[in-house]
Parts: sequence; C-alpha cells; structure tokens
Amino acid sequence: MNMESEAHVIERLTGQIVPALPLPATDGECVDLSDLAGRTVVYAYPRTAKPGLPSPQGWDEIPGAKGCTPQSCSFRDHAAELKAFGVANLFGMSSQSTEYQKEAGERLHLPFALLSDADHRFKEAMAMPDFEIAAMRLFKRLTLIIDDGKITKVFYPVPDPAADAQNVLNWCRDNPRT
Repeated sequence: MNMESEAHVIERLTGQIVPALPLPATDGECVDLSDLAGRTVVYAYPRTAKPGLPSPQGWDEIPGAKGCTPQSCSFRDHAAELKAFGVANLFGMSSQSTEYQKEAGERLHLPFALLSDADHRFKEAMAMPDFEIAAMRLFKRLTLIIDDGKITKVFYPVPDPAADAQNVLNWCRDNPRT
C-alpha cells in the first residue's frame, strides 16, 4: 500500500497538468481530461460492487474503501447544482473495466459517464494513491477539480463519501472560475 501522507498527496497533485491520456467512458466515448475546457470534477473511487456479491475479505477494514455507491449517488443528486456553479464536466473514475462500470451507471441512474483506468496509465502518470486487495489494484478515494487541464483542488482523503459532492459543490460556489 502507498503510505504517502495526505498533505503530500494534495501538495503534489495540486497544480499538475493532467496528462493527455484518453480514457474509455461508459457513454461509449473516450475522454481526454487534458483536452476539456472549463471546470471538470473527477471523483476517483476504489470499486463498485454488484448487488448480491460479497465484498473482498477485509474490505470493511480498509479506511476509505466503503462508500462508492453513496458517493456516486451524491454526485448524481448534485449534478445540476454543480453545473449551475460552473462545472462543465463531471466524471467518476475507477480501475474497473468500462463494461463493469456500465452496470453501476445504469443501476444508479448516473447522468454522467464513468471513466475506466483499468490499465492504470492515468493513475501511474499522476502517481495517484492506490491499494491492493484480492488481486485488484484500486484507487484510494479522492476528488480532483481540474480547470482547463490543470488540477486546481484535491479533496483527499474523502472520509465521508456521501458528503463528497456537497463539499465539492461548496468549494465550487466559494471559488468560481475567473
């Protein structure tokens, strides 16, 4: 597990230029976050589980692992407000395959695409924190605010996934694009 300090992750990622790496999305498009104009919010999460299937052994003991569905639903519920406060693009991102993510996006009625970094290229290029469990390499939960291809704000860690969207909304309201 990457044991980099929280403050160091935030300091290192803030101000970085996002790499030009197209990521497959659940809407059938490929999204290059470096190409997007305006404000983009990307919440990275470990994984979504399919209903009725158990989580990996030890999942509940990993800080920040639980809460992917409440986090996605929170962004779903605040998507219109985020747009009203200048968010042009909103995405969730995990290292799960696009095919796997499509089920979650449809089941949760997400009005935005989920991005797949199944080959870990984006995570490695950005040196984003991750962890391993049950032969899976997963993102540690964090949220990026990207303005015209440059990271403006990093929310890490995200101790309450269900409150993440509200925290991002509050920040966007208090920090409008100039």
